[in-house]
Amino acid sequence: MGRMSRRAFTLAALSTVVTASTVATAPSAAAAPRWPRARSEMRGVWVATVSNRDWPSRPGLTADEQRAELIGHLDRAVRDRLNTVVFQVRPTADALWPSPFEPWSEYLTGTQGEDPGWDPLGTAVREAHARGLELHAWFNPYRIANHTDLTRLAPWHPARRHPEWVVPYGGKLYYNPGLPEVRAFVRGAILDAVVTYPVDAVHFDDYFYPYPVAGQTFDDDDAYAAYGGGFPDRAAWRRDNIDRLVREIAAGVKLIRPRTRFGISPFGVWRNASTDPLGSDTRAGVQTYDDLHADTRRWVRERWIDYIAPQVYWNIGFAAADYTKLVDWWADVARGTGTRLYIGEALYKAGAAGQPPAWQDPAELSRHLTFAAAYPQVRGHVFFAATEVAKDPIGAMARVVADHYGQPAGPPR
Repeated sequence: MGRMSRRAFTLAALSTVVTASTVATAPSAAAAPRWPRARSEMRGVWVATVSNRDWPSRPGLTADEQRAELIGHLDRAVRDRLNTVVFQVRPTADALWPSPFEPWSEYLTGTQGEDPGWDPLGTAVREAHARGLELHAWFNPYRIANHTDLTRLAPWHPARRHPEWVVPYGGKLYYNPGLPEVRAFVRGAILDAVVTYPVDAVHFDDYFYPYPVAGQTFDDDDAYAAYGGGFPDRAAWRRDNIDRLVREIAAGVKLIRPRTRFGISPFGVWRNASTDPLGSDTRAGVQTYDDLHADTRRWVRERWIDYIAPQVYWNIGFAAADYTKLVDWWADVARGTGTRLYIGEALYKAGAAGQPPAWQDPAELSRHLTFAAAYPQVRGHVFFAATEVAKDPIGAMARVVADHYGQPAGPPR
């Protein structure tokens, strides 16, 4: 059976069992990296490909140039004694591997759908493992494009073939999470990569329903009329749509590769305590539960995911969202659940113009790790992002390495 037909067979089987949230117990197709060292913790870095943020440096590089840049990021991770690379492989309903579901990403060649002449995800997995790194494949489930012109997409793009799946909002295009056929398609597109490659984890970030845009409405009226019966309001229905995708992806990953994990890195505030007594002592303008319809606390408490890496992208002492208060809150949420807790760190703010004085201090991030070390629930950190790891303008990453990463460590399992 060829690779494409094997994919079709596996994903066809998943279409029934995943919906029922069934988890198989078959052995994994590939062993995870072995770490003989006693100490283990997450030391991760995000490599963002959307808009060529971290890699490749620009579209249109040759295959050899792209490969060299990617391997450079892996080598820098090893240099800084990191152990995990979170590689964005589906930035805008496209693919950084030869997917039968979606076109090649425009961020490779400059033209969506154009074959770059090599396999970035396959190479990333192979080269990461050769260096003792884990490779977490990072997918954005619903974003289609950072513009609203369907005709700019590749001619065979699923969004052009199914415009009824698409919602324009905030100057971008999104798949409608309220349509069961969208959820099935997104599930298949993501799990194809898990079928094809021995990735160590599937990773989502903070984008579910889009961040609110003042004066605009996400138009899902027809989907709500068709599928929203039985829910107390639209918000509850939307949360259920996201919950379903999370559960189904989790089940699919475990069915295909039981040793591969599923993790999510949400915006750092679930709800403010002023909104919900279970929430954090924060005054954030965005709350994932209410605004993105992502019940991140529930995913941890009910063990739907293997790890959570909240983006606690604020400094110690920041009035509206203090790093220390959020780490304390997330540690309490994770306590006793078995869900691993890693903290997402805003390396990109270190030394950046317009950031508060705390972020001009090279020691700020190191203090984050020192503080979090007091919590046994915190099993490591992930840094945003690879460009800043490489450039490290004020030496904040070098300070973290010197203070906390003196010896190599394996990722927690």
